[in-house]
Parts: sequence; C-alpha cells; structure tokens
Amino acid sequence: MTMRDLLLEVAHTYDQKAGTRAEVLGQQVLRGVSSREDLGVAEGWSVAGYGGNGSAATAPWIGVFDLKINTDPKTGLYLAYIFSTDLKHVTLTLQQGVTDLSERISGKRAFHAHLERQADELYGALSSSLAEEWNHRPSFGSGVRPEAYEAASVVARTYAIVDMPAEEQLQQDLREAEVLLQLVAEADRAMRAAREGGDESAAPQKPKRKRKSAGSPEIAFKPGNSSEYVAHIAAHQQIKGRKHELLIKEFVEYIEARDYDAKNQRVHPKDLILELTGVAESDTPHWLVEAKVIRNGNVTAAVREAVGQLREYSYFLYRENELVAPHLVALFSEDIGVYAAYLEDQGIAAVWQSGDGWQGTSTATAWGMVD
Repeated sequence: MTMRDLLLEVAHTYDQKAGTRAEVLGQQVLRGVSSREDLGVAEGWSVAGYGGNGSAATAPWIGVFDLKINTDPKTGLYLAYIFSTDLKHVTLTLQQGVTDLSERISGKRAFHAHLERQADELYGALSSSLAEEWNHRPSFGSGVRPEAYEAASVVARTYAIVDMPAEEQLQQDLREAEVLLQLVAEADRAMRAAREGGDESAAPQKPKRKRKSAGSPEIAFKPGNSSEYVAHIAAHQQIKGRKHELLIKEFVEYIEARDYDAKNQRVHPKDLILELTGVAESDTPHWLVEAKVIRNGNVTAAVREAVGQLREYSYFLYRENELVAPHLVALFSEDIGVYAAYLEDQGIAAVWQSGDGWQGTSTATAWGMVD
C-alpha cells in the first residue's frame, strides 16, 4: 500500500459517528499507520494516525514527524495530512501544535489570532519563491479542532479525494514539505532565541500569506539584470526530488564513458555542465544540461520548464556576463515524442532515458552523446 492508498482508505472508511472503538474500521486504519513501512516517509521520520480520543475526531489526520524536530503534535511543528470534515479533501499542511496553546490562551478569537500571527511570521521566514506554491489557507470545516488547524497552518497543499494525484506526485510534495518544515523549524528557533534576547526586530518583515485557492501560483519574480537574477536563484532553495537526482546520477555514469567530464559542484543553479575529456575549457563552449523528470505523463510541462530555464541561464548567467554561450541540452526521464523536433528547432539538443539505454535528437547524436 502507498501513501495514496492510505489517504483514499481513510476517506472511504472513516465515520465520525462510529466512535473510536477498536472494531471501527476507520479507526483501525489510523491506528495501524504508525507500524507501516510502505508510505515513503524519509529515514529519521515517523508517521502516526489520529482519529480522536474518546469521541471520534471530526477531521481525522495523519502526522509526519521529523524526529530531530518534534514528535508531539500537542506542541511544536510537524507535517500533517488533515481531512476535511466532509472527507472530500485532504490537505498536506505544516502545522503548529494547538493543544498546549489552547490551554494557555483563553477565548477562541484570541487563540486563533495568536496562531495566525505565528503562522504569518513563520511563513515570512521562507523565501517567497520557495513557498509560493504552498501559499494556501486550508478549509477543514466547522468545529473547534478543524478551525484551530486552519489557523495553525503555515503552508499547505490540498487534494480532492475524487481526483487524488498519483503516488509519485504525492511523494514529491512530501519531500518538498519535509524541506519546508526543516527551514521553518530553524527559523522558529532563531526567532525564539532573538525574542528571548530582547531583539524585537527578529520577526521577518514580509507580506502575510494570502487567502487563495490551491490553484496555479502567482508569478512574482521579474529579474532586472543578471546580478539580480543570480541573487534570486541563490536565495531560492530549489527542491529536487529523488528521481531528479537519480536521473542526473545515471546520466553522468553514462556520459562519462563517452569522453565527457560532468560537473555539478559549484555550478548552482545549473543542474550539470559537460566538458570534453582532455580539452581545455577555453577551447570550446561547454554543454549546459537541464534535467527534468516527466511526471504523470505531462511531457509538455517538462519541456516548457527545460526550455525556459535553459534560455534564462544562457542569457543571465552567460550573455549578460559576456561569457561564451554554452551548448544547450535538455535531459528527460522518458521519451518526449514530437517535442524532440521542437527542441531541435529551438537550438536545444535532447537526451532521454529509454529502457536500459539512452536516446536523443540528431544534435545529441552528432555530439556523440547517443548513438
């Protein structure tokens, strides 16, 4: 069973009216989560299901905890898949613990205001480009806990049960959320230490989170020059999934056997650059490689991203700095079909994985990257 299977099973079996007895199926599913080893949770993390204590929770949830940060959902920061009270949606959210605070802050309005203020501060500690796709305020439904979870959410991404993404996408989102949790936890520690030291300027002065749907993020970055562009990319921690890194690793092992030297150290934000073995760097342009994993069969999106990034890097990192323009190579995890001819027309060579080997466009063949 996968994380996707688990989320669907909870949505289809959980019954808020059935109580929390051991024989209740939905409760059994949640109680068994902590012993599961097939959910794709990273090493050093734990997972647990929560369906209420005594009375059934109106919004059941599954917690994902970084053992180095926090293991107690009553306090601290953690990730959670929280279901809406109608069980039609589930949200992956970075949560603040609400139980301990609810006992110390009286009054619903004051309690929620405190949670939202802290959520805004924590969100503000993230670079806008890193968090923009998670800039979503969830809606879990009415009730004491669901409404508290809404106020406590720092970043979130919501899925419709009837249109649940593939497991690969869920795992990619979870990897991103894990990084966000670690960054927010680090910011939280720094802000708490600064406040204890009397530094009231420690709170980040950034815009608050927007109340918006989980749709496409707004495009907010417009570079003015190459230095601004490089600074933006440097500040933007690009989150790469395991499959992305595996794609690059396997390609490097392959291409280095074909008289190319591959470099990915100190070349950020570029994925990879290639140079001919034994040829001085100044004698020939190097090859700039942008790698893309094709997700859910969406070749169009992968090609667009590759073209955009290769063109941006070529302009801002080379042309504006009066450097020799590189050869451009788009690397994909699978066949890109009709887009191969399109990329050739755009002056970009393409290479993709095919079974146990590699294939590519005519330019990639001419360069000796594929046969």
